[in-house]
This record gives sequence, structure tokens and C-alpha cells, in this order.
Amino acid sequence: MDKKVVIIGSGFSSLSASCYLAKWGFDVTVYEKNSTIGGRASQMVKDGFTFDLGPSWYWMPDIFDKFFADFGKQTSDYYTLHKLSPAYKIFFSDDSITIGDTMDKICSEFERIEKGSSVHLRKFISDAQENYDIAINKVVLKPGLSPFELITTDTIQKVDQFFKTISGEVRKKFKNPKLISTLEFPVLFLGAKPSNTPSFYSFMNFADFGLGTWHPEGGMYEIIKAMHALALELGVNFHVDSPVGKIRVTNGKTIGITVNDQDIDADFVLSGADYHHSETLLEQKYRQYSEKYWDQRTFAPSSLLFYVGLNKKLKNVEHHNLFFDTDFEQHTYDIYDKPQWPKKPLFYANFPSKTDLTMAPKNCETGFFLIPIAPGLEDTPELREQYFDLIMKRLEARTEQNIKDGILFYESFCVNDFIEKYNSYKGNAYGMANTLTQTAFLRPKLKSKKVKNLYFTGQLTVPGPGVPPSLISGKLVSELISNNQ
Repeated sequence: MDKKVVIIGSGFSSLSASCYLAKWGFDVTVYEKNSTIGGRASQMVKDGFTFDLGPSWYWMPDIFDKFFADFGKQTSDYYTLHKLSPAYKIFFSDDSITIGDTMDKICSEFERIEKGSSVHLRKFISDAQENYDIAINKVVLKPGLSPFELITTDTIQKVDQFFKTISGEVRKKFKNPKLISTLEFPVLFLGAKPSNTPSFYSFMNFADFGLGTWHPEGGMYEIIKAMHALALELGVNFHVDSPVGKIRVTNGKTIGITVNDQDIDADFVLSGADYHHSETLLEQKYRQYSEKYWDQRTFAPSSLLFYVGLNKKLKNVEHHNLFFDTDFEQHTYDIYDKPQWPKKPLFYANFPSKTDLTMAPKNCETGFFLIPIAPGLEDTPELREQYFDLIMKRLEARTEQNIKDGILFYESFCVNDFIEKYNSYKGNAYGMANTLTQTAFLRPKLKSKKVKNLYFTGQLTVPGPGVPPSLISGKLVSELISNNQ
């Protein structure tokens, strides 16, 4: 008889795990509290405009390729990918940098800003590629059970890079602050300050410049639809509008969950929901981590997000745009050192309809805006409106056009929504940061130490934040369940 696994949540890691477990012969059922599949990677369609409500960057295409290949599939079986050219644009107070779709184009742009910098850049990205090969093929494929997982011939040779920082290494070679910000930006996806992120994580720079930035036609939710379709092909069952109220335990072993006051029996329980929230579904004695533990972790930022429908096409912007026209270090200070609402925030603007006409009505633009903020901040309608006005004025000034008169509607999403919709600890958006003391075996475990047959997956556990790591997390925990380790 097939062993039964119930999975809490339907984000990337849960969908990944559901596919692997079903392929390996388990009877898998997924329970999602919201009305649609996808967790944080949800979608809103309004008046002909399509918005990805969560992740909007498609990096590391090789990880997605490997996932689908594990099931004899290709990404092209489910969605169409386009490499963006340019990848993105960074606005500074007095200039802008355009990141092209090849190293030659990027080097040319670096030379324009700082003579001789392209030589350093090619060496930096070459080293970053070595780190990427080690990280993706060795480090992140380990389940975080032991520190010895990190000890390989390759990592021993790179050990010093775990004790140096990205910020320190970048500043040795590049002097222009614009180039420094450009090279420090990718590690923000890992959820920590560049000055607190090990230099080994320069592999994110290779993911950026080496592998490029891509876009699935129709938006990032196409990946969720693809994984959901694959899971259904493999026999996975799904239930939406099904919040889990309790993880049931008898004699130190999980026996299932309670959903909408109904007991569901299972041999294994896997939670892809927020890790902190998942443990609140257990009696106190079965929780591995205390409130003090969670409070002392370094969490990735939360976000103030805006979804905007515009009745005209915009000029002077690309698909992805970063507005670094204020102080980069001051904003990171306001997130990590003294958590507060930033006075002069950096922000990100995404206009997918610049390259994908399916995402907005004709001659219109779909706009997605993100301001990184510290988790746990006060979140009020007045603050949201204040920051919307602030970034719209900046956007208009930097791109030299009137935008506010073209707004048909806008909706916002912030700390309170992350908590309400995703049970997110302090309203964080990206999970737990990948600092040195929160890497690999030092992160919350995939397998419960206190409850037999209870497992966890997602961006608060191994290997870390981001969409590709979430796919890997689902595979790693599935292997543990399959081996019943």
C-alpha cells in the first residue's frame, strides 16, 4: 500500500516535493489555505492586466531545466521563455547603467563608467562561475544534516571565501560607487547586506551576468501552472481553501493534520508553509525552535508592493528597472541595522508588458513596484499612500514623463498582507537570510528533531531564499522522506 504524504502549502517548494514524492510512489495530497495554488507566487488578473504578485525575476534557468528533466520533461513543454535584452536598467541620480544580455555588452558599459573595469569584471565573473558550479552541483544539493556536507576538495580550496564578504571583494577591484552597487545588488536576493554575505555567494553575479535574465511568456505564474499540471499528471491531489489548523502527533510521531476541523490521516506530514507558523500548529513540547530563536535570526526583508494598471505605454524604462538614485547603504541600514521606514528608499519597477504584450491591454502598461523594508514594521494605509506618491514622483523625474495621470488603478501589499495571506513571520517576504551563521546545516532543519515523520521545506530552511533554491528544497526533503531519514 502506498505511503500517504500530506503537504501543507502549495508554493514552489511544496509543488516540487509533491512531484518527486508522487514519482517515487507516494500517495500525495496538498492542502492550500488560499483559494489558488502557488503560495507567494500568486497572480492577479484585473481589467485585462496580469500581475505576478510575488517573484518576478527568472534567474538560473538551468535549475528549472533540471527540475523538469527529472520527470522526462522540458520547460518548453509548459511555457515559452524569452531572454531579456537588456536584462535590466539601473537608474542613479545622475546617470543610468544598462545591463545587456552578453558579457561583451556589460563590459562595454562598465568601461564607460570606469576605465579598465572590464578586465576586473571578466576575472570576477570567471571566479563567480567556479563558485556557481560548486554551489549548484555540490553545496545546495546537500540536505543540511551535517557540517561535513560542506567539506569537499572544492570547498576547502574556497574556504577563505566563507569568511570574506561580497562587499569587501567587490570594493577591492571596483572604485566607482555605481559599479559597486551594480555588483552588490544580486546578493540582495539572498536576503542580507552585502557586507554580511560571504564572498562565495558571488555565484549570484554569474547567475546575473553569465546566465542572464529571462521571462516566461505570460509571467512567472506560468511556472506555477506548469508545476501544478505536472503534479496532476503524476497523480497528486490538491485542495484549496483548506487551512491547516493542527499537525497531529501521537507518541512522538505525526499521524496527520486537521483541516477545517476535519482530521486527515497520513504517514508523513511535510510543511511548505512558513516554518515558524508550521511549528505553531504543534503542541509546545514538539516545537524545535523557541520564539527567542526566531527573534534572533536575520530575516530577509519584507516588501511594500504596488500593482498598477496604466492606460499608456511608458518610455525610458525596461522590463526590469532598479532605482538606486538614493543612498544604497542608508537603505540597507534602515532594513538591517536600525529597522525603520526608509526616508529615501531604493525601489524596483517591473513593466513586463514592455516585452510581453499578453500582460496588459493594447497600448497599456502593467506596473509592479517593490520597496524592500524591514520585517515587522508598522503597516498602515497612510504609510502605503505616502510611499506610493514618493516613488511615483521619483519615477516621473528619472524617466522624464508624466505617469500619475495614466494610472487606472493600483493595489498594494505589505507586512500585514504577508502575515494574513501567507502566515509569514513578521511579514517577511523572502524567508531567512543566507548569512554565514545561517548557511546550510546552520539553517532550520528539513526534518523535525522532535516529531517522527514530520518534515519542512521552503525558503526558511535548506538551501535558502529564492525560487530556484525552493525547487531544490522540495527535492532534498523528498529524498529524506523517501529514505525515511
